[in-house]
Amino acid sequence: MSILIKICGLTTPDALDAAIEAGADMVGFVFFPPSPRNLGHAAAAELGHRVRGRARKVALTVDADDVQLTGIIEALRPDLLQLHGAESPARVRAIKARFGLPVMKAIAVEVGADLVAVERYDTVADRLLFDARAPREATRPGGLGKPFDWHLLEQLDLPVPYMLSGGLDPDNVAEALRITGAPGVDVSSGVERAAGEKDLGKIRDFIRAARRTPTPVTTL
Repeated sequence: MSILIKICGLTTPDALDAAIEAGADMVGFVFFPPSPRNLGHAAAAELGHRVRGRARKVALTVDADDVQLTGIIEALRPDLLQLHGAESPARVRAIKARFGLPVMKAIAVEVGADLVAVERYDTVADRLLFDARAPREATRPGGLGKPFDWHLLEQLDLPVPYMLSGGLDPDNVAEALRITGAPGVDVSSGVERAAGEKDLGKIRDFIRAARRTPTPVTTL
């Protein structure tokens, strides 16, 4: 089966349409005020309606409480929740139980020891996402255009699907897939002309490059 591709941080109809028309499987919307890609509920509702079942909608949140999640879900009607903060396994389990939606949990990676977190989440999350660990001074945990050592994910065998993120762009996604054999990739800043401003050409180039890369994918 082909690789799963997610274009995240979408904020405009043009970028959303470009991602879907180019073949994105998932489209991500950010609900985190410090991010330049943050969406209000009204904008999220409009973009979410525009998807019209052409791709899976993902709501990215960072340590959101139940009230915040309720508002986000009512606005976007997402197919998947992406938890990109310090949510514990118990919190992941509670969110799934309360809202009845599948969850993708982000795991920050800098060194091999960071992968120990996999054992905490692979039985409660429906999908994992490996992203580069943000610097201490960063105001947000992702979308920083920073890669990590992809060799850390070589020979990775997980009981749940996973996606690779962090510093990916049209020029390096093929190498990242060759090294990791990841079944999915997620990009945001790597397809932008400036922070929060998507480049339609880069979106198309990224998806084209990822689709052309042979990977040992057997499941999504």
